Amino acid sequence: MTERFAGRVAVVTGAGRGIGRSVAERLAADGAAVAVVDRDAAPAEEVAAAITAAGGRAIAIACDVTDPAAVRAMAERTIAQLGEIAILVNNAGILRSTKAAEIDPAEWHLVVDANLTSAFLCAQAVQPSMIRGGYGAICNLASMAGRATSTLGGVHYTTAKAGVLGLTRHLAREWAPHRITVNAISPGIVDTPMVRASRDAEGLEAVRRSIPFQRFADPAELAALIAFLVSDEARYITGANVDIHGGELIIA
Repeated sequence: MTERFAGRVAVVTGAGRGIGRSVAERLAADGAAVAVVDRDAAPAEEVAAAITAAGGRAIAIACDVTDPAAVRAMAERTIAQLGEIAILVNNAGILRSTKAAEIDPAEWHLVVDANLTSAFLCAQAVQPSMIRGGYGAICNLASMAGRATSTLGGVHYTTAKAGVLGLTRHLAREWAPHRITVNAISPGIVDTPMVRASRDAEGLEAVRRSIPFQRFADPAELAALIAFLVSDEARYITGANVDIHGGELIIA
């Protein structure tokens, strides 16, 4: 455990597995009290218990982050149990690979809401707490899909992640007077259960070989980057997007 985030409260969405779990555990190891937020209660509780067992402080909250009322309740519970919110990591999201001509309106809204609307709702819900507490740092999980196209996802995923980048820029400018930083990271393909479920082994191997680094990202690598972006060391960085993809997409 370190004191990097001592006295600060972090909310991490989609924290029951994959990238979100790594982020929650990293922030807790660096001293933050963490609200482990996930749609499913069981994995959130498992992560919170692991953090507590390691000497950290965490609570598990089951929350549908596409539901405005549920998001407000999540923020209120976090504040009541842990204190004013200083850090938000918008990691929750889903992946669908349906071809554009076959996407029905329900699936479109499912993917866009899970990946984009949820980030807006969570940021909106925690902003007053950040203002009261005098510290705010938000990191949104975008994707290289938002800057190009998606390797594994469909057009709805690409569109949602492009929207995350626009959301990041706008909130960064609008909330700068409150000294709330808003940044994004754009990963390439990360070794997570969601990615492993998206293709068969042969398909994933073909994708892996196409990456210059010849491997997928480790969730811990993303967690380290996020921890920097929400820390004191990055207080003059806002509205930025940081690529982390092993050379898969290089744009000046």
